Amino acid sequence: TQKTELGMKKAFCKKDASASGFSLTELFVVLAVMAILAVVAVPYFYNYTRLYKSEDQSLKVMDLMREASQLAVTRRRTMRLEIDLTQNALLIIDENGAAADTRIKTVPLERTQEIRVDTIPTGVTKPNPPNYADAVFAVDALGHQFNAATVIGNTVWACRFQSDGSVVNTANVPINANIFVWPPVSYGSTTPRNIKEVRAITMFGGSGAVRYWKHDGTAFVPYQ
Repeated sequence: TQKTELGMKKAFCKKDASASGFSLTELFVVLAVMAILAVVAVPYFYNYTRLYKSEDQSLKVMDLMREASQLAVTRRRTMRLEIDLTQNALLIIDENGAAADTRIKTVPLERTQEIRVDTIPTGVTKPNPPNYADAVFAVDALGHQFNAATVIGNTVWACRFQSDGSVVNTANVPINANIFVWPPVSYGSTTPRNIKEVRAITMFGGSGAVRYWKHDGTAFVPYQ
């Protein structure tokens, strides 16, 4: 009986040892493989997201344009969209009729060393047709209220969405303009990092329609 019990204990110990889990060496091997995969994947992921920053920013601008247009129609008053270079942000401003203009939405833009929107890059020809003028950024003389403070004097490009669907400038004249979104090769440079990353947005003032363009390395083509 004692021999039988001793044999059972030995068998149990062997079974327990075989099911004890991973060894320290095996864990180190797994961690080493994971570290190697991370070293390979992180630069690839960074370059991938960097490649599409101009795309993301263009979609952000167009989304705010659509939102401003819808607000103008539903609220039956003028909504102003500003690309504010001073704050590096997109602003929707409710012109409020006779009351003070009030900012109702702020969306940050990418850092200017990553993406520019203020000018057309060198070596790029604007979409043609329609060959409209490029967006002109100037010191804001209209101003608006935000958190009980008056904001004025920033460098902006502005367009005003009307309740009838049109888009006008401060003189109530329909505004047609091109906005260029692109990554500079270095901070402050007018040369794009990659010409195929350059995007353009054309605003049609009479109808409020927007056309999105992608540069194929030779010219702008409508983005499908």
